[in-house]
Amino acid sequence: MNEQEIIHLALENLQKNTQIQGKWEAHDHQETDGQLILNIDDQHIRYYVEIKNELRNHQIQQMIAFNQYHKPLMVVAPRLFPKIKEELRHNNIAYLEANGNIFMKNKETTLWIDTNKPFEGDKKTGTRAFTKTGLKVVFQFLINEDWIHRPYRQIAEQTGTGIGNITNIITGLKQDGFLLPIAKNEYKLTNKKELLNKWIVAYDMRLKPTLKIGTFRFLKEEDFINWKRLPIRNGKTWWGGEPAGDLFTNFLRPVELTLYTTETRNELIKNYRLIPDDKGNVKAYQKFWQYDEVNDNVVPPLLVYADLMNSNDRRCTETAQKIYDEFLQNKL
Repeated sequence: MNEQEIIHLALENLQKNTQIQGKWEAHDHQETDGQLILNIDDQHIRYYVEIKNELRNHQIQQMIAFNQYHKPLMVVAPRLFPKIKEELRHNNIAYLEANGNIFMKNKETTLWIDTNKPFEGDKKTGTRAFTKTGLKVVFQFLINEDWIHRPYRQIAEQTGTGIGNITNIITGLKQDGFLLPIAKNEYKLTNKKELLNKWIVAYDMRLKPTLKIGTFRFLKEEDFINWKRLPIRNGKTWWGGEPAGDLFTNFLRPVELTLYTTETRNELIKNYRLIPDDKGNVKAYQKFWQYDEVNDNVVPPLLVYADLMNSNDRRCTETAQKIYDEFLQNKL
């Protein structure tokens, strides 16, 4: 759906469900997409509007920043995930979905409707490039673009993927406009920043949850405080997320520790004196990539950037931007 279709469908369903009328004024060449004037009990309430086909965790901080300069702000989207809506409400950012669900709150009026059936839209079959398997292959291409030119069998071995899957993933990347032909059977990545953003969203939704080993806390609290002194096993366990962000930038003090590892759950508990705890501040995930370089037990910068952007925390997104500027910008 394009922006005009989204806003007009949302306003149509809002009026059908509540008799609230809205007037839409599109903006050209301005930071927001337009302004929306809602007529509620003879009050004319004006919002700056950002229209999004999708709104993900890593974009929340951008909306919070927009709300500082374009207040009050309303996000309009075909559909918003419950956690996204909760975060918008927490920051008093209004939203309107295509089905007419709405949240807005000011001194005079509070309106919160969340009972309408979710809007499904046009269902499209996704390509294999962003399945759990595809995400591993795309990650390999993003950290080292030379792998696009390798034989399919070699790519399959490097990523732990079947050769048939490689064919489907390459085809998917072509269909999505991320592979540009340069010669017969030769391609290069294009729209790499868009590809990275799409990978970040899909990784958090589809691949990362399947990698989780567990959530823990340290037997001794001082081990969390002195996490840099832990005897992380070289070539078996790597820092990710916040500790990796700190090691790369010396900018972030972690409140949660993330490990990527080939060690088993029992080995982690024994080697690092961990105790399983669903409310703990240490999370462990299976390592999913093959990476020849040993980088002081830190995962590749691209994965650090993804985890920090998906954290929906201002400290983390600021650190992620530093990592992007130093390690990723020239490659993307």
